[in-house]
Formats: sequence, structure tokens, C-alpha cells
Amino acid sequence: MLIRTMLLLLLTATATSAQPRPVPRNAANPETRTAQYLESVRRQPSLLLQFLREMPKGGDLHNHLSGAIYAEHYIQWAAEDDLCLNRQSFAFVPQPCGADKDIVSAKKVLTDATLYQQVINAQSMRFFRGPESGHDHFFDTFGKFGAVSNNHMGDMLAVMASEAAADHLSYLELLLDPDNGAAEKIIEDHQIVFDDNLATLRDKIIHNGLADAIAAGRSTLDQAESRMRELLHCGTPQASPGCNVTIRYQYQVLRGKAPAIAFSQMLTGLELASADPRVVDINPVMPEDAYVPMHDFDLHMRMLSYLHGLYPKVHLSLHAGELWTGLVPPAGLTYHIRHSIEIGNANRIGHGVDVMFENDPVGLLKEMAARKVAVEVNLSSNDQILGVSGKDHPLAIYLLYGVPVALSSDDQGVARSNMTQEYVRAVRDQGLNYPVLKRIVRNSLEFSFLPGKSLWTDATYSRRVPACAADQPLSAKPSQACQDLLAKSERARLQWRLEADLGQFETKTCCTATATPHPQSAVSMR
Repeated sequence: MLIRTMLLLLLTATATSAQPRPVPRNAANPETRTAQYLESVRRQPSLLLQFLREMPKGGDLHNHLSGAIYAEHYIQWAAEDDLCLNRQSFAFVPQPCGADKDIVSAKKVLTDATLYQQVINAQSMRFFRGPESGHDHFFDTFGKFGAVSNNHMGDMLAVMASEAAADHLSYLELLLDPDNGAAEKIIEDHQIVFDDNLATLRDKIIHNGLADAIAAGRSTLDQAESRMRELLHCGTPQASPGCNVTIRYQYQVLRGKAPAIAFSQMLTGLELASADPRVVDINPVMPEDAYVPMHDFDLHMRMLSYLHGLYPKVHLSLHAGELWTGLVPPAGLTYHIRHSIEIGNANRIGHGVDVMFENDPVGLLKEMAARKVAVEVNLSSNDQILGVSGKDHPLAIYLLYGVPVALSSDDQGVARSNMTQEYVRAVRDQGLNYPVLKRIVRNSLEFSFLPGKSLWTDATYSRRVPACAADQPLSAKPSQACQDLLAKSERARLQWRLEADLGQFETKTCCTATATPHPQSAVSMR
């Protein structure tokens, strides 16, 4: 009896110590109280998760659409499309199925519990334990669901918009192939051979169907967005919150393809971005360490430099530095980020993990800060693909040198993550505090490729532009001058909305109290 009583008292004391301790409301402003609350729950995973789930996160600037979809969706769509599953590779394939070849109907996956789990594990990083490397398993997943993703862009957009809204995101830049391979088909159908004279090569592509590729891309986006709006019931009383998420697209260039095809895709993407405001960027994808991307890297930079001169208004976010020691020879780590900026004219860098292996890394960091070249940081995929996490990750060094960063999801379906989990990693593994998180959230819109003027005049987000300087985002209606700015600038509109969302978040009941803080774990990099 005595033991039971003592145990009960111990459990009660432990539970009580985990409860937030009230802090006087006049102790600090809402932002400071919110920061205090984060420190109080830093080592309480459930409360930290709740806090970061509810926190407004702005935009996700590095999100591969096909890799963002969870395998469960692909299984359902494969069954609906009457596809087959290769039970050896766990890849969906077209008809015909054949039991003698171990190729079964995709519908069987829905009725076979063991097979269902095997497909999810094969098409994602869930429970991954080898025997292949995390790098190989991650990238191999894309070929397993490609037969499904190619036919469900509208459904995928609807999923992403809904998940973004639930994760308190207001903006997405999605990487995809809107022309469904039309740029590659130009090269193949007309047997166009790579010409080192890029102007001549460009003329050949233009005169052999480039306009058709542009039209195909715009038509694909029209159909996909129409399907998305239908699924989300946009414009009706039953409209999903996903209807309020702004979506723009990055045209992905397959840098593992032959030079003529890569150039054709770059050109098609730039022309499409010039014709359709929904397309904001071109971006080279595929594993950076593979033979062709490494061998042709300098050529790709020369292509981008040439094309940027012809299309200077189109933004460029380039995958660079998704490398680590041992993955490629040492020399391969020394220049990709710098050349992407100085030759490829990158406005943003995707990943940038190997920055400290670059030649003169400190000089490069200072250059990036001065030129305001933002880095899209993908903590989950960097860990799963490269094995880089915690103190090994360069996020802290980017912050130390004032390089703007934005957290992004990369391939949340394959990684089995979402933006909330990226922020959990940022707090748990990188030690970031609330002021830094808030700046990162603001960066996600400031360094987006949305059109229009910014709401801010400075990099610290301490001063708004004169038109809106005296207005409060939580007020019912801004001044006429501020309204005029918001009407003209899509960027400023989303930034204004974000400030209102942050204000509401910081004044919520959850953030007006704090438990015992852990100051030793609060990293400040302001």
C-alpha cells in the first residue's frame, strides 16, 4: 500500500511538472511570450509538435510534386487506373498483368495487407533499413510510381493544396514537368544533335515545335488546375481551405539527359515562364552525383548563362551542393554552388549542403549574403539521402553569415514528412529559437518568385514600406495607400496575410503561458 501511494505521488508530481506555468500577461509582448513558450516546450515533443503544427509557415519553395505525394494515394490511383504491380520491384506498370511474371493487378494491393505495406515501404523511406543506401532507395522510388503520377496531376495538386492548408502554409512552388515530355520529343522526333553553338541549337528547337510544347504545357496546367478546383469544391460554399493556397510552378529540367534534351527543356521552361505567369522558374533535377550531371555540370552552367541573357526576367533556382564527402571525388565538392550563382545566375540555391567544401567557403557565404541568394534547406531529405544532420548540417553556418534561408519539404511523400516536421527538426536538431523561425517563415515569401513589390524595406523585417507602415495586419481594413499596394503586388498580399496569421498565432491562449525554460538549448542566431 505504501509503495502504491509513493508511486502515485511520484506520477502526480511528474505530470504536474510538465504543465505550463502561468506568466503574467504584462510580462512581455505576444512575440516574446511566444518565444518563451517555445523554449518551455523545446524538450516536450508532443507540445512542441502542437506548437509548430499551428505556427504559420508561409511558403514551401522546394517541393517536387511527384515526390510529395504519399504512397497511399498512388496505390489508390493505380487501382483506379487498372494498372499492374511488379512484385519484384514494387513498381506500378501498365497492362498486361501476368501472374507467371509476378506482375499482379494493382487492385490486389488494396486487398493484400502484407503487399500493401511492402509497396509503401518500397515507394518511400518508411522503415528504411537497407540493404541499399538511403541515397539509392530515395531516388529509386520515383521510378516505382511514375506510371501513376503522370496521369494524376490535378489530383496531386488537390492533395498538395489541402495538405498545405492543414500545415498552415499559404504558398507553394511545385517542381513538375508541365509539357509531359514535349521538349524532349522535339529533339527525338527531329533527330536534333547537340550543337555547341547554342544560338544555332536554339533556332533548331524553335523551328521544330517549340510553340507546340509551350501550348502543351499551358494546356496541362489548365486541365490540372481545373481538376484541382473541382476536387476542392473551390468557388462553392463547401470550398476546401486548400482553395486559399497560392500555387506556382517550377519547370524541372532533367540534367541527367543528353545535352540537347537538357537544353531543349531549359529553353522550353524559359519560354513557358515568359508566356504563363504560373510558371516562375526553371530548375535542374535528378541526382547531382550521377555521371551525366557531374560530367556536364560546366556545360549546363554555360547553357544557363547563355539563356539567362535572353530571358533575364525569369528566375532561376538551381539544385546545387546536394553532395557530401565520399559521395563524389573531393574536387566535385568545390565549385557547384559558386558556379551556380556566378555562372548559372541562380537567385536561389536548392540544398547547398556541401558549402563548406567549396573553394573559399567563407568568401562564398559572404557573397551569398551580399547578393541575397537564398538557400532552400531540406533537413529531412538531407539526412535520408546524404546522412547529414544535426551539427554536420550547414544551416547554422548559413545563419551565422547572414545568408537568407527558407525551410522546405523537398519530397515529403517519399520522406514521410511534412513542413511541420521540417520545423521540428529545425528546433530539435538545429536548436533554432522562435525569432529565427519567424525570420525563416518570412524569408519563404520574401525570396519566393511571386511578382510584385515586397511589404518590407529591410532584411530584418523591422520596417514595412511607407504605404503600409502605419497599418496593422490584424486591423479590419488597411489604409487606401496600403490597399493600393496590396492590389498591385501578389507578394505583398501574401506577406500581409502572413503577418496577420502570425499576429493571431502569437496572441493565442497556448502562447500566453510558459513552463520552465531550458536556456542552454535556446540557440540565438539573429
